[in-house]
Amino acid sequence: MYIKEHIIKDVAVLTLSGHMMGGPECYGLHDKMQSLLSDGIKKIVVDLKKVKWMNSSGLGTLLSCWGAVCIHHGNMKLANVTEKIESLLVISQILQFFETYNSVDRATSSFNQRMN
Repeated sequence: MYIKEHIIKDVAVLTLSGHMMGGPECYGLHDKMQSLLSDGIKKIVVDLKKVKWMNSSGLGTLLSCWGAVCIHHGNMKLANVTEKIESLLVISQILQFFETYNSVDRATSSFNQRMN
């Protein structure tokens, strides 16, 4: 799994690609999340458009990242969730923890809408 980071205003966008199957790749995502939080970035969008597959370890990593963001009084949203990944999130009942959006633009814009 590869992680690409970019910042849009005060929102960090993490674009993931490949497979979320646990191991070092998932540790990398958790470490990246902790780094953002320690830098004071509390608005995070995880773009899943290029994630081909995810197993229970990947689901656990997403949930762990969400928990870390919540502890820091932040918010983590998902963008471009594919049908395959969405079905996993629904079956595992993890989808209830996330706001999901059809695009990164909509996800990042939603942070500003909540403040108004």
